Amino acid sequence: MSVAVPTAVDLPEFEASLATPGAAKHERLRDYFVAQIAEGRLLPGALLPSEQRIAETLQIARSTVRQAMSTLEREGFVRRIHGKGTFVHEHAAAPHSTEKGHDLFALIVPETRVGFYPALQRSFEDAAADLHNQVIVCNSDNDIDKQGNSILQFIDHRVAGVAIVPTTVPPTPAFHLRQLQRNGIPVVCCSRRVDGVQAPLLAIPFEEVGRRAGEAMRDAGHRRVAMISGDRTPAAEAYERGFRDAFRDSPDASIRIFYGSVHSPELSAHEAELSGHLDSLFAGGQPPTAIFVSFDSLAELIFVLLAKRGIRVPEDVSLLGFGGVRRQGALSRQLTSITIDEEKLGQEAVALLDQMRRGELPIENNETRWIRVGMSDGVTLAKLKTETRRARSGQAG
Repeated sequence: MSVAVPTAVDLPEFEASLATPGAAKHERLRDYFVAQIAEGRLLPGALLPSEQRIAETLQIARSTVRQAMSTLEREGFVRRIHGKGTFVHEHAAAPHSTEKGHDLFALIVPETRVGFYPALQRSFEDAAADLHNQVIVCNSDNDIDKQGNSILQFIDHRVAGVAIVPTTVPPTPAFHLRQLQRNGIPVVCCSRRVDGVQAPLLAIPFEEVGRRAGEAMRDAGHRRVAMISGDRTPAAEAYERGFRDAFRDSPDASIRIFYGSVHSPELSAHEAELSGHLDSLFAGGQPPTAIFVSFDSLAELIFVLLAKRGIRVPEDVSLLGFGGVRRQGALSRQLTSITIDEEKLGQEAVALLDQMRRGELPIENNETRWIRVGMSDGVTLAKLKTETRRARSGQAG
């Protein structure tokens, strides 16, 4: 559908604004088209006049029109198709889409340097770009106060929606997310829910992750096994349930569980505690033949700590981690891990936010979408041979 070219007499308010001090002309032109979209005079899919024709009609420089159109495209109000023209974007009439700042989606994660979070961030940004949305990323460092301050800034910026991996210790309070929802900002929880909040969840089946790790060890012949988690959280306890369940039919299994007390995502903060766990595991004559670690970055650190002790992986002990399907770094690519598709997680988060801002889903809803679990190939899990089993039984730390 095409739109008739507006004439000068149709735009008295806009022409008057050009003659008065204030925002730059390209900003006022942008605001004019946004208002036309908001009032339903320009409908989604409408073909806009050419830049030259708009400039002649409004008697302004074509460079001014070009700048305004570039802003509208960046904010997601219009889309340009080479050889065909500029069209009102099909999502431009979504609720609140005419508010400045609504071209922003926000992502809150506990860290942005290691694990699967960098790939999650990239996939979130790519999916948002497909909808002509920009992205703000907040690294909360698993700090509840830093997370709360970021949420207040998102409200002030009137962002289009927020995807969040909530803090664990202390857990994210309900009022953090309710503040967003009360301001009409959709929220998607990634990994875990926040008690007392109705928001969609992209769920990681933590118990299944632990079970898959245990089954992989069991099928490789391991019976003296251990699980190490950086801290004790509901997710870690679900790992343990699944891990133990994998050996329920193995009465000869010996399972040892270690929970840390450090809540920081900084690896250096965990080193002393992990060293203590390893000292305990390898101090006696019955060391584990396989260890499952709750996160890849911690598993990589344990790999290094084992090497410092002269304990080889996987010859002396097998090692499993948990992380994303995109393996970053030389050691990560070698590590055998239970995996989730972090890129799918980012894409699903953007899709849910977009559905809520367009009114296809209510902002307050408890929809759950489970992220599928897989396993990386890796080389750090080995089958336990008979002679290795005898050697293990006589080894002292």
